[in-house]
Parts: sequence; C-alpha cells; structure tokens
Amino acid sequence: MAKRKKNKKKKDDEILLDITEVTGQAEDYFEKNQKPILIGAIVFVLIVGGYLAYSNLYLKPRQAGVVEQMAEAEYQFQRDSFGLALANPGGGYPGFADIVKDYSGTNAANAALYYSGISTLNLGQYDAAISYLEEFDAQGELLPIMKQGTLGDAWSEKGELEKGLSHYNDAVSAGDNDLLTPYYLKKVAMLSQKLGNNPDALSAWERIKSDYPSSNEAREASKYITSLK
Repeated sequence: MAKRKKNKKKKDDEILLDITEVTGQAEDYFEKNQKPILIGAIVFVLIVGGYLAYSNLYLKPRQAGVVEQMAEAEYQFQRDSFGLALANPGGGYPGFADIVKDYSGTNAANAALYYSGISTLNLGQYDAAISYLEEFDAQGELLPIMKQGTLGDAWSEKGELEKGLSHYNDAVSAGDNDLLTPYYLKKVAMLSQKLGNNPDALSAWERIKSDYPSSNEAREASKYITSLK
C-alpha cells in the first residue's frame, strides 16, 4: 500500500469508522453529518490475504501489479477526493472504475467495487453506487454488514426509503458486531419512524439498549424509547 497511509494494522474494532460525509435526501431524518462506514484497512486485509491464498498462476502476477497501482487511488480516496479516486488519481495510475474493468477476477478488482460504490455514493451517483455495491463480493464477518448498510444509504439517498430500510435490516441480520450492528439498528429505528412504523422503531431502539448497552447509540436510546411509547 502507499507509504502515505499510516496505521494500517489496526484491530478490527478500531478499523471502523474511517468516515466521510454523505448529503442528500436522507439527511433530514438521519442525524446531521451522518456518514457511511468505509472499508479502510479491511480492504487491505482482503486484498493481501486473498493474494497470499491465491493459487492461480495467471491471476497472481495481475493481482500483485494492481495492488501497487491502487495506491494512488486509495490516497485520493482517503483525502475524500472521490472523483479523482474513481477516474483519475494522477500519475498515470488507474482509478477504481478502471481497476474494476481491467482486472476482473482479482481480489483487488473486487475491493475496487466497494471503493467505487462509496465514491459514486458520495458523488451523488446513486444508481452507479448500487450497481457497484451489488456486484461486490463481501466475505468475512464485517464486510457483509458494511455492504448491506451502504446499499441502504444509497437507496435512501435515492428516495427509495422502503428499499433502504430493507438493506439496513439486512445489515443488522448479516452479522453481530458491537460497533456496526447498533449503528445500523439506529438507522432501522430512525427510518422506520420516518415511514410511520413506530413499533419497529421502538423494537430497534430497545434492542440497542438491551444488546449493545455500551454503544454510542445506546446513549440515545432511552429518549427515543420514551417518546415512542
């Protein structure tokens, strides 16, 4: 990875929340400055771990080469320069969109699908974001949660609130993580209330309070539970 990036070897629970601001139609019912969760060092683990385990002699050299070429796009991504990261990171290096097309079949191209989804989401290109994210092959404990949650963000920003809620529920069901699960339960609660489904909103807040009492979201749960009751 690029030398400019620091502290890549964080613990899983610390990786979390390298976050960037999302604006759009969902902003009025989510808290101000609501932000999607980004992949950060998890992508690095995905790429390198997949590469070390990969046995195909043709794809191995391609994988090694593209990991090096992704460095500039990742740098622009970390700077929130999503347009540059997607299409033209500079120095003649490919953006994530080109990596998706030109290195199909590699773990790096799969990771670039998620990067591209986040980038297009932040650029307001919601259909493109959904397309990239749906193609992304999310594996492991955290990535399936993150994929579904980010799809929820994209559909919500499109104004398709029922679909957004469905993906937030899928994110909650995709795994059990002390940081991610209450994060998306809160989105389930707030969007359910926005759609007039107070019982589901109440249930989500109560689950946060009972199952994740140490989470940031639990600090808000009591006031919402009281108001919904």
